[in-house]
Amino acid sequence: MVRQRTEYDVVVVGGTGVDTIVRVDALPVPPADSVMVGPIQEWPGHTGGNVALGARALGLEVALLDCIGDDWTGARVRERLAEGDVEFHPVISPAGTRRAVNLVDATGRRMSFYDARDPEDLRMPRDFYLPRLRRTRHAHLSIMNFTRFLYDDIEALGVPVSTDLHDWDGLSDHQREFALRSDLVFFSATAAGDRVPALMREILREGRATTVVATAGAEGSYLLTRGGEEPLHVPAAVPPAPVVDSNGAGDAFVTGFLYGRLDGREPLECARLGAVAGAYACTAPGSTAMIGRAELLGP
Repeated sequence: MVRQRTEYDVVVVGGTGVDTIVRVDALPVPPADSVMVGPIQEWPGHTGGNVALGARALGLEVALLDCIGDDWTGARVRERLAEGDVEFHPVISPAGTRRAVNLVDATGRRMSFYDARDPEDLRMPRDFYLPRLRRTRHAHLSIMNFTRFLYDDIEALGVPVSTDLHDWDGLSDHQREFALRSDLVFFSATAAGDRVPALMREILREGRATTVVATAGAEGSYLLTRGGEEPLHVPAAVPPAPVVDSNGAGDAFVTGFLYGRLDGREPLECARLGAVAGAYACTAPGSTAMIGRAELLGP
């Protein structure tokens, strides 16, 4: 299939919603009938929205496609993306817009309660997404169920694709197809524990990925490329201000890495850029700290 002239650097598919942030003294929260907390805040974002906003803040040309509701929550998403200059193309879902309630402790660590309301039969029409995918350098799929049905068309177009599996333990079938059909795979090391190196090798051995990154928060990240034997540890970057909230840090890591990759940099340098972007994201509440190109690249 002949591709049209590229117009976008990145097309992000899926993963928008609104986070409700509740600040607590410590995690886990002790059982009680009522707990006094500080002001409860709401921030539009979620993983796909954060990646799109972060990529746009770095000067990349971005389009975001998603299924959301014609509701108050969806209006908040539209407003936030417009403020961030992200080109947003929604499909209206009768199930409404996704939400999450995130508990954040005094150190910025979080626990998220995710509202996965999309019905199993939700689909994005081909005539809706194909024109945008034909005009992009790269696609990034959030792990919504409906996005898995785009893989055949993405492969036919020859568009490189990335995904973030989040806290995959290597066992859940939901993430497996994303892991094995993407060129660049991110996941959180939290659920996999000491199986992280084996899981990274499995993704490279059984899938099409050439690069796998396991993020580990303040411990940094681990990078493994095809042909490598052991993951390389990449230290975390020092935040430029006190840590406030880790919401969106993993998404920021993805945007920093993607910026480097689209700029033709080697994977190790991309991971270092991801670390800088992830640390920066922790310095403000609710995924609001979007690093710019000057801060990312430094002097």
